[in-house]
Amino acid sequence: MQNFNKDEYKKYLRKYSQANGPSGMEDEVRDLLIEDLKPYADRIWIDSMGNVISLKKGVSGKKLMIAAHMDEISLIVKYIDDNGFLRFSPVGGWSERILPATRVKVRTNKGDWIPGVIGVKPPHLITPEEEKKVIEMNKLFIDVGASSRQEALSMGIEHGSRVLLDYDFADLIGNRVTGKAFDDRAGLVVALKTFMEVEPNDIDLYFVATVQEEVGLKGARTSAYQISPDVAIALDVTTANDVPDVDEQDQVAKLGKGPAIKIIDGRSGSGLITNTAVLEKMISVAKERGIPYQAEVLTGGTTDSSAIQLTKEGVPAGTISIPARYIHSPVEVIDLVDIHYSVELLKAFYESLKPEWIDSIKEKIIK
Repeated sequence: MQNFNKDEYKKYLRKYSQANGPSGMEDEVRDLLIEDLKPYADRIWIDSMGNVISLKKGVSGKKLMIAAHMDEISLIVKYIDDNGFLRFSPVGGWSERILPATRVKVRTNKGDWIPGVIGVKPPHLITPEEEKKVIEMNKLFIDVGASSRQEALSMGIEHGSRVLLDYDFADLIGNRVTGKAFDDRAGLVVALKTFMEVEPNDIDLYFVATVQEEVGLKGARTSAYQISPDVAIALDVTTANDVPDVDEQDQVAKLGKGPAIKIIDGRSGSGLITNTAVLEKMISVAKERGIPYQAEVLTGGTTDSSAIQLTKEGVPAGTISIPARYIHSPVEVIDLVDIHYSVELLKAFYESLKPEWIDSIKEKIIK
């Protein structure tokens, strides 16, 4: 495998996944990214939504937008009881079954983070009927060690304090790693490394690190309106369900088999249906460069491409997905080989673009 620098990919993924970036509060991730982009961009700016937009200038005026989101799913404190326990609501899509007994960290009004754990009624007190059910979120609480509401308030916790999972990045065997927020810090690393490594060509390259994807694709929507790209590619994770008790037909993607080129997502195609010309070009350049890839048909969920595609008169759009196990959990797992080949595919796609091809897939005046 040529040019595969495992340590380099690991370094960037560790740095970005360990950063704190709940939806709407992506500042820590944004600051890291700006420092990494400065040597490579002709222009960098932060828009009014908080998206980071960097430009590598081409010569034709045609525009490719690549997008990866900075935010991660979080919780938000909605009530502090008299005994200092915190009740919370979700920000983004959570599975309630993974929350009991997880470690978390709570952001105080001073901007620091304090540790806590998600507690639940002890098993000794659970009825046989309760034991068979997933515990609802409104039955869970966060314990930060406070013994009263006043003590919790004195720690800087208040209604609206954000809560994140508190798990460390770790190596598994081979090229596989585990950690939190690989959705979508893995996509962010792919976009960043691509932006660093490609040379400017005919096409303007806009890299947008978007905000609030997990709560409605909001940053992608507004940044695409500002940029008005001719073509767009989102970088995000997709579900690798290559685990026990999942039929092969339902696995969507597998670890270590290369990036997944998305064909369709959302329920019944309600998300992205990839532009045919964009899809064919991604597949064509993958074959030409010997880049392994998987075809992705996802029956739920979507990415920033869905919002970008519907901007103004419409944008031909696609998605390159990094397979990830256990998405939206504290122990997501990816294979660094898939990150490498995702970078290679995105670079190849950008390098293959010509103004004439872009004109051929845009609006055509018939009469």
